[in-house]
Amino acid sequence: MSATFPADRVVTSVSARRSTILEIIRNARQSIALSLFRCNDADVFGELASAAARGVRIDAMVTSRAKGGTAKVRKLWTRLSECGATVQTYSDPVVKYHAKYLVADDGPAVVASCNFTRKCFDRTHDALVVTHDPEVVSGLRELMAADAERRPAPASISPRLIIGPERARRQLTALIEEAQSSIRIIDAKLSDPDLVTLLNARRSAGLHVEIVSAKRIGELKSHGKIMLVDNRRAVIGAMAIAAISLDFRREVAVVVDEPAAVADVERLFASLDVEPADGGNTSVGAERLAL
Repeated sequence: MSATFPADRVVTSVSARRSTILEIIRNARQSIALSLFRCNDADVFGELASAAARGVRIDAMVTSRAKGGTAKVRKLWTRLSECGATVQTYSDPVVKYHAKYLVADDGPAVVASCNFTRKCFDRTHDALVVTHDPEVVSGLRELMAADAERRPAPASISPRLIIGPERARRQLTALIEEAQSSIRIIDAKLSDPDLVTLLNARRSAGLHVEIVSAKRIGELKSHGKIMLVDNRRAVIGAMAIAAISLDFRREVAVVVDEPAAVADVERLFASLDVEPADGGNTSVGAERLAL
């Protein structure tokens, strides 16, 4: 008989993002694996320091390149080290590091579309997936170990994890090709020629294909990337459907098929229709674009 574990959760509300991350760090008892692109939130650093003080091992993987130069990146390295984390940097000459995830003990794990920053916690349209799936948990740990040793992502990692650049294009192509009735996407950077062509073909074949490409959704900046397929599967992460994101970045997204979690994503898309905007129009109505 297989072991059971708590169902996946999708967190989209602005008010719950920071508290979800803080709670998971606070409850860690043995180890934390943390993958970051940016982090400047004092509460996150405070909880990491408290975790280290109670004996939790913290391994952090961070980028070596980011907009704003090395000074900003080094500040993050230093701050994490001061919290008691062992910090490693991803320094591939071609692939940029952009993965955002957290694993506490043997679960839960969080795959995030947002940075752990004040801006992303408060002012962006983003999402988190909280999962206890042991294959996802172990897969994220395997990925971090591979990245620390400058190895490609192991092929054995759970197919629930969409991983760029090794397999993201293939995985997203398959999800779009397998859709039966509808594909809905939030992605302000969608631009990859091959996948745009495929989405157009699926639309021509009679599927409902909806793209929310607004740079702002209501009062929030559009930042996270979310795909909903047939109202049965969702993909959440920071990976844009753009060539640079698919082919030249270490990215991580996760596939969710837990019915209650997918229903939350479906409600998120439905809520976009009622966001108020100046002039009485919907905030994203004009941005639901034909490809």
